[in-house]
Amino acid sequence: MGGAVSAGEDNDDLIDNLKEAQYIRTEKVEQAFRAIDRGDYYLDGYRDSAYKDLAWKHGNIHLSAPCIYSEVMEALKLQPGLSFLNLGSGTGYLSTMVGLIVGPFGVNHGVELHKDVVEYAREKLDDFIKNSDSFDKFEFCEPAFVVGNCLEISTDSHQYDRIYCGAGVQKDHENYMKVLLKVGGILVMPIEDQLTQITRTGQCTWDSKNILAVSFAPLAQPSVADGEKPDAVQLPPVTVRGLQDLSRIHIRRTLRNLADDGDGDGQGKGAVQRVPQKRKRRRCRRRRINTYVFVGNQLIPQMVESEEEEHAEEEHKEVVVEEEEEEERDIGDIEILKQVNALRDQIMSLPLPESLKAYLLYYREK
Repeated sequence: MGGAVSAGEDNDDLIDNLKEAQYIRTEKVEQAFRAIDRGDYYLDGYRDSAYKDLAWKHGNIHLSAPCIYSEVMEALKLQPGLSFLNLGSGTGYLSTMVGLIVGPFGVNHGVELHKDVVEYAREKLDDFIKNSDSFDKFEFCEPAFVVGNCLEISTDSHQYDRIYCGAGVQKDHENYMKVLLKVGGILVMPIEDQLTQITRTGQCTWDSKNILAVSFAPLAQPSVADGEKPDAVQLPPVTVRGLQDLSRIHIRRTLRNLADDGDGDGQGKGAVQRVPQKRKRRRCRRRRINTYVFVGNQLIPQMVESEEEEHAEEEHKEVVVEEEEEEERDIGDIEILKQVNALRDQIMSLPLPESLKAYLLYYREK
């Protein structure tokens, strides 16, 4: 599934294409997509395919096409403080983007069938927290993943404001999914080859809307050996943050706001520096004029370039040179932006013990 938009050269180029095709329509979704580089969730050696609008699978590791994730993120209508459940959480790519929007006072849970994929997702999450500058530009709700079949969730589990299922849901399991949803909540899942948005409007009432025609692999059915009932999947607990953690969140928020106010660049809270978009080179069509000359008693056609064409060619060369110079200047700007982490600089300048600074930085090394 995918191929709806042109391939990008990098993550920002891919997001530009998704915006142009109207798959990404809101600023908060755009910021989340730009903050998380899709290529970071690919195995080494496969990153060249990361910025194509195509699904990717290697063993148990799977990523849906970018256009699908875009529609899902928009359809979920995420807000700070909401609870989110990802059924078939996979690499954690989507859950990490959701965590940037629901923030530290939200809930972010995922259930994944394969243990090796959960381990992979935790590695990618740890890498994002420790190494990505985007982590310091947002208030983040860290995803918690558990191994299990999402059709075996314990019946006494809590409900969620937002749910996404990343595998095809059979009609028989539609009500099972709906029960996990709070009143007023939104469930997005593929059912009968349609990505569907379901809103719970009351205890026993729902509104449904088809978003996009899709093709998903079906949910894995629970395995029953020798007639034994499988163990129920226990979702992660919903816990209240401790005073120490709350203090860290509010100190970082205050310092981030001070840094944003000091910049005076209008970027605002949580904004991600946009890589300057490369200008696209214009193509000049060559015009030719048909003329005929007599050679002996034969009429021979000849192609002669017009003066207009020569002028256009010279103009094209000038434009290309100008755009190359502009791209070089843009690249220089990018390098400068990547070196700046205002929040980290603010924390490191505080007259605090090094151990406390490390805690405020989530023990990030850069």
